[in-house]
Amino acid sequence: MAGGLVEATLELWASSLRDARARMKPLFRQKRTATPAGLFLDAPLGPERRKTGWMRAEAAGDPGPWRPQTPLGRATWDADAPRDVVRGHAVEAPAEPDAVLVVGETGFLEQGEASCGVARQYTGSAGKITNCRIGVFTACVSGKGCAFVDRIPYLPRAWTDDPVRRAAAHMPEGVASTARPRLARAVIERAGADGVPFAWVAADSVYGEGEIETALRRAGKGYVLGVSAAHHLNSWGRRPPLAGTAEEIARGLGGAAWRRLLGGGYQGRATDCTTGPAASWPTWKRPSTMRPARGRGRAAS
Repeated sequence: MAGGLVEATLELWASSLRDARARMKPLFRQKRTATPAGLFLDAPLGPERRKTGWMRAEAAGDPGPWRPQTPLGRATWDADAPRDVVRGHAVEAPAEPDAVLVVGETGFLEQGEASCGVARQYTGSAGKITNCRIGVFTACVSGKGCAFVDRIPYLPRAWTDDPVRRAAAHMPEGVASTARPRLARAVIERAGADGVPFAWVAADSVYGEGEIETALRRAGKGYVLGVSAAHHLNSWGRRPPLAGTAEEIARGLGGAAWRRLLGGGYQGRATDCTTGPAASWPTWKRPSTMRPARGRGRAAS
């Protein structure tokens, strides 16, 4: 019985992969480009312990990694087109009217200086300031699953203000360095304009300061945005009024108002929530530091 379930699961994965290839095929004008693109899609799912081009080529019986790497360097195609295909699939499958659009950034560690956008900057991937590139990503999450729907690179001013580096990276004219919260707002608005159904937006404290909350409020979307413990919160007409910094509000609630939601929490830290009389919105905190904030709202970091 177990063997039958495994075989059925493998066939389901294979069928999904065939469907993904079929969706991608029209993006490439020539078969000699579409075929390597499919091989490149297979690479992360291969049995090799390290997913290098040479190891994958050896497993496929190729003399070198050039065939599966064709879409990366020698083929001409629109990088936004696959994103639109994935987003269309998300609208068809995982998305639901009450889905959550999750916004976050990821750093890609780099050793050199030639990759577009690479610079010494902080990334959570390494937990420190290091040489990396950073991108802002959005994923649509619902009870049916999760799917990435957009991405946008963050470009430091060291790139956008340097004409030599811009030319070497073939960076389009008019591209300027944009703060990550503004990039996040752009991808959120793009998701709404492209028909991705979602009712909520969730993001960490990088995006909890500034204009994102205002934009979501105007769009009628619910949100949970991280803020620092020192962030000042207004009551917005509550009676009795409740205002102050996130830490002050949390300390005033008392221990009985908190309820444990996640046991281990991020990086081993537990996460508690309060929905008591003192705060009708969900308020998040890390117990060891008492750094919460308001949610429908706002979440502490």
